[in-house]
Amino acid sequence: MNPPKTPQKPAKFAPDARILVLVAVTFGARIDGGLYDYKVGPDQSLSAGDVVRVPLGARTLPGVVWGPGSGAVDAKKLKSVIERFQVAPMHRVMRDFIDWLAGYCLASPGSVLKMALNVPDALEPPKSERAWVLADEMPELKITPARKRVLEFMAGQAPAFSVDIAREAACSSSVITGLAKAGALEGVEVTHKPNWPAPDPDAPGPELSPAQTTAAKSLAARVGHGRSVTLLDGVPGSGKTEVYFEAVAEALRQGGQVLVLLPEIALSAQWLRRFEARFGSPPAVWHSDLGSAKRRETWRGVNDGSVRLVVGARSALFLPFHELSLIVIDEEHDPAFKQEEGVIYHARDMAVVRSHLGEIPIVLVSATPSLESATHAQSGKYHLEHLPERHAGATLPEVELVDMRAEKLPATRWLSDTLIAQLKAAFAAGEQAMLFLNRRGYAPLTLCRTCGHRLKCPHCSAWLVEHRQGARLQCHHCGFVAPKPDKCPECEDENSFAACGPGVERLAEEVSALFPDIRMALASSDTLAGPLKAQDLVNRIEAHDVDLIIGTQVVAKGYHFPLLTLVGVVDGDLGLAGGDLRAAERTYQLLYQVAGRAGREQKQGRVVVQTYMPDHPVMAAIQAGDRDAFVQAEMKARKAMSMPPFGRLVALIVSGPDAGGVDAAAMRLGRAAPHVEGVQVLGPAPAPLAMLRGKHRKRLLMKVRPNIAPQALLSDWLVRANIDESRKGRGVRITVDVDPQSFM
Repeated sequence: MNPPKTPQKPAKFAPDARILVLVAVTFGARIDGGLYDYKVGPDQSLSAGDVVRVPLGARTLPGVVWGPGSGAVDAKKLKSVIERFQVAPMHRVMRDFIDWLAGYCLASPGSVLKMALNVPDALEPPKSERAWVLADEMPELKITPARKRVLEFMAGQAPAFSVDIAREAACSSSVITGLAKAGALEGVEVTHKPNWPAPDPDAPGPELSPAQTTAAKSLAARVGHGRSVTLLDGVPGSGKTEVYFEAVAEALRQGGQVLVLLPEIALSAQWLRRFEARFGSPPAVWHSDLGSAKRRETWRGVNDGSVRLVVGARSALFLPFHELSLIVIDEEHDPAFKQEEGVIYHARDMAVVRSHLGEIPIVLVSATPSLESATHAQSGKYHLEHLPERHAGATLPEVELVDMRAEKLPATRWLSDTLIAQLKAAFAAGEQAMLFLNRRGYAPLTLCRTCGHRLKCPHCSAWLVEHRQGARLQCHHCGFVAPKPDKCPECEDENSFAACGPGVERLAEEVSALFPDIRMALASSDTLAGPLKAQDLVNRIEAHDVDLIIGTQVVAKGYHFPLLTLVGVVDGDLGLAGGDLRAAERTYQLLYQVAGRAGREQKQGRVVVQTYMPDHPVMAAIQAGDRDAFVQAEMKARKAMSMPPFGRLVALIVSGPDAGGVDAAAMRLGRAAPHVEGVQVLGPAPAPLAMLRGKHRKRLLMKVRPNIAPQALLSDWLVRANIDESRKGRGVRITVDVDPQSFM
């Protein structure tokens, strides 16, 4: 990845000058976002990077001045820029980044720009709001206790909003309204400017171990010295967060902005608290659960520089930083960093590109690095900092495999005698335990005992999952929800449905029967819908108001619970089915991470993994604690097949509501496939999810040698296939996924 060189000073354009504007258009819109010629208005002066409003068709849309006009359009037909938004121009690095990402992912540049301008309200000036001050001349008033508190608070007070007055004076809004009508308060229009307290980089942090100190100094030393990529690899509980906080502190000390990406920011209550404890103020956050007002304030705060650090989900990569000096990707291996819809990109990989373009350091952090990052570290392309031991003398947990083939459990039981005995011991000792099962809901499949009919999603090739807590059946792919029918739609037999297999709700049912007196909590995306619920659960666990956590993968992401000593993995084989290229790697990562929740302080941790494949390399590596041996074996297998990271893949997904149109387009693509040495095209074939959200799906997979850039081949392939003819009127769409992570 060699980013292009770009000029340092933005070009300037006088009135009537011809310019190119990149227009932001939502992905999939009828008019594709791209570069269009405009002219500068008569009373305007514009520069490259200015954010503007322009006419496009019947609409007016935001865009960014990209450079001089192309000259391809008759000057008489050019439309003028309507206005320049009063925000800082888009930084040169971000413009280069948008160009690079669009070219790499074969995405519309306007669709990529849309992700950077995804808060339209933030482009408008802040609206003024009514605030109150004491009147210069105080009228005669009947003084009540509430009125007295208001007047005392407002004495010498700058303009204050009603909500702040009511809170500080402990009164209702009617008291404030009454004082205003009486003439004691006068209204003024003020613009609300959020207060973003600056993190203190020199606030004292916890004492670091010698290994942590060495790694922290190395990371901090790279800040301000150009581009670099460092893999911070440490076992669970080794204190990786505190180590990279030292690099964050150095970046803030030098006056830079910092971006930290987490895979599940809405569920990262502990991380946010640790940051505030270290730096004396909370960070700005960015994720899908933010309200519109907070998104607007945060976007503008990043744009004007008042926000110095953002912790966010993958979309935070497109925030308008102007002084970005450090990027951190925590849990860099996590699949959540891949965006699978709209503009398809991997936030970790694109963050590395963003750091190269801006010539700043980036730190990739994980206890189980992706094979791609591990390979780059071994080759010397990435720096490596390794923390092999847990902090403060804590030891890694002991792992026991339970061969479920020998257990011969009845059909309604999921916990082995070994795991039950370990749970009893943990509860008797006053310790906490966790049961991990990566299945939401009550049961993954519901079928009729009479005829065998399975309840299926009408829009997807997937079974409906029963959720008894919400009394519903749900598709976890498209979100379709329906009540459980009273009788089978196939044979019409009543009350004949049986739940097959366990989800976390069904597991909780079994645990309740075994341990009726324990305090239990479910942790899944169904129960932790947003930061507040996640924070509440964390608080309850830390206060020991919970004895047992039953959770999905959301509990494997970096939580630290001092009293948690036992982790039971109910179905360790779950991720190994399906033949996915990354199945073994991801299963190992998930099991290793969830096992790492146990025994993070002085008490020895224990992990029990239930498996029907105890001889599988993943299970052997988990039990032996030999992560490096597993990684080397997986690399060897990938290299033998020329699979990533020793080869490259591109997926093409053909989808549409009409099966015939999808088949025709897929066959046309297959016939036009490139025949080039070092390139192999597989398919078309039905996708594992042959129908998704009402769309039929076929897949083709292009496999290329690592030294071949696939983008030019893909562009030529799509042109030669001339798909437009086969999909005309049938709603067929072709999605290109460069470096696919999922094969569904």
